[in-house]
Amino acid sequence: MKKILLVCLFMLTITVKAQDNTEFKNVTVEFIKLTGAGAAFESAIAQIGSGVSETNKEAYTKEANGTLDALYTKIANLYMAEFTQDEIEALVAFYNTDLGKKLAEKQLDLTQKAMMFGQSWGMEVQGIAQKYN
Repeated sequence: MKKILLVCLFMLTITVKAQDNTEFKNVTVEFIKLTGAGAAFESAIAQIGSGVSETNKEAYTKEANGTLDALYTKIANLYMAEFTQDEIEALVAFYNTDLGKKLAEKQLDLTQKAMMFGQSWGMEVQGIAQKYN
């Protein structure tokens, strides 16, 4: 009888933990979408599929969009390893503000420009290193 009770208690704990994890994952995916990643993924799907014939465009778009859930899950797992659910919820709250929406809208463009600056800087530092070889 004790074993049955312990097994039932264990199963209840696992179920509650899984529900908590699902809620955490869902709020994390919401955060990822709010950051502008969703729009970036949709844009990438459109760009990559620009060469797909009009006849196949709908099928392509449907299949490509079908890959997003797995991608969101992988990215969510990265964030969930670094942030608590409370922290993610605070980030969601921020991204729902006017400032957060502005940041999400500009984030991709700013990141791309910053990467170009970083590449130029890296080449400059490489030139300095070569001077001292």
